[in-house]
Amino acid sequence: MYSMHDKCPHCGYTYEREPGYFYGAMYVSYAMVVAVLAVTGFIMFNFLGDPDLIWYVVIIPSLVIVLMPLIFRYSRIIFLHVFGGVKYQPELGE
Repeated sequence: MYSMHDKCPHCGYTYEREPGYFYGAMYVSYAMVVAVLAVTGFIMFNFLGDPDLIWYVVIIPSLVIVLMPLIFRYSRIIFLHVFGGVKYQPELGE
């Protein structure tokens, strides 16, 4: 689940720019988790009639745990595109 290719299978681009490069992706991951928390809390408060606190405590962390593999992978991808100089090239895609 946590493994990524060392190099792009299509163009050979090296993903790991330097040791510890993806520590910055933790900040992107944090922002994504905060966004999930805020949106879920907003939806629960406004559209589900502000349920008891226990429902917030159960539903929001459960949703974050379920989405964690996607958050982990996409935070690294976003970090590469924003700070790593990676550009999407559709002609290299499948």
